[in-house]
Amino acid sequence: MFKTNECSIDRGLRVVVGIALLAIVFVGPKTPLGWLGLVPLVTGLIGSCPLYSLLGLSTCPLKTTPTKV
Repeated sequence: MFKTNECSIDRGLRVVVGIALLAIVFVGPKTPLGWLGLVPLVTGLIGSCPLYSLLGLSTCPLKTTPTKV
Protein backbone atom coordinates (compact mmCIF):
# COMPACT_ATOMS: atom_id res chain seq x y z
CA MET A 1 0.00 0.00 0.00
CA PHE A 2 2.69 2.49 1.05
CA LYS A 3 6.22 2.48 -0.28
CA THR A 4 8.70 1.77 2.53
CA ASN A 5 11.03 4.75 2.92
CA GLU A 6 12.36 4.20 6.45
CA CYS A 7 15.25 1.97 7.51
CA SER A 8 14.91 -0.29 10.54
CA ILE A 9 16.83 2.11 12.81
CA ASP A 10 14.60 5.01 11.74
CA ARG A 11 11.49 2.91 12.33
CA GLY A 12 12.67 1.78 15.77
CA LEU A 13 13.47 5.33 16.86
CA ARG A 14 10.08 6.56 15.66
CA VAL A 15 8.28 3.85 17.63
CA VAL A 16 10.23 4.62 20.81
CA VAL A 17 9.71 8.38 20.46
CA GLY A 18 6.02 7.86 19.71
CA ILE A 19 5.51 5.69 22.79
CA ALA A 20 7.45 8.18 24.95
CA LEU A 21 5.31 11.07 23.74
CA LEU A 22 2.12 9.12 24.30
CA ALA A 23 3.29 8.26 27.81
CA ILE A 24 3.26 11.92 28.81
CA VAL A 25 -0.48 11.97 28.13
CA PHE A 26 -1.03 9.47 30.92
CA VAL A 27 2.05 9.91 33.13
CA GLY A 28 4.00 13.02 33.99
CA PRO A 29 2.68 16.45 33.01
CA LYS A 30 -0.44 14.89 31.38
CA THR A 31 -0.43 17.37 28.51
CA PRO A 32 -2.58 16.78 25.42
CA LEU A 33 0.45 17.55 23.23
CA GLY A 34 1.56 14.00 23.87
CA TRP A 35 -1.05 12.81 21.38
CA LEU A 36 1.36 14.03 18.70
CA GLY A 37 3.24 10.84 19.52
CA LEU A 38 0.73 8.99 17.34
CA VAL A 39 2.42 10.40 14.23
CA PRO A 40 5.89 8.90 14.75
CA LEU A 41 4.38 5.74 16.21
CA VAL A 42 2.17 5.06 13.20
CA THR A 43 4.80 6.02 10.63
CA GLY A 44 7.31 3.79 12.42
CA LEU A 45 4.92 0.86 12.47
CA ILE A 46 3.97 1.10 8.79
CA GLY A 47 7.51 1.99 7.64
CA SER A 48 6.44 4.87 5.45
CA CYS A 49 6.64 8.59 6.15
CA PRO A 50 4.37 10.85 4.04
CA LEU A 51 6.72 13.82 4.54
CA TYR A 52 9.66 11.77 3.25
CA SER A 53 7.56 10.87 0.21
CA LEU A 54 6.69 14.51 -0.47
CA LEU A 55 10.32 15.56 -0.19
CA GLY A 56 11.64 12.56 -2.12
CA LEU A 57 13.71 11.32 0.84
CA SER A 58 14.38 7.79 2.01
CA THR A 59 16.50 6.30 4.77
CA CYS A 60 16.29 2.81 3.26
CA PRO A 61 19.55 1.49 1.90
CA LEU A 62 19.62 1.45 -1.88
CA LYS A 63 18.98 -1.94 -3.38
CA THR A 64 21.44 -2.44 -6.18
CA THR A 65 20.85 -4.91 -8.94
CA PRO A 66 23.77 -6.82 -10.34
CA THR A 67 24.98 -5.41 -13.63
CA LYS A 68 25.69 -7.66 -16.57
CA VAL A 69 29.18 -7.39 -17.99
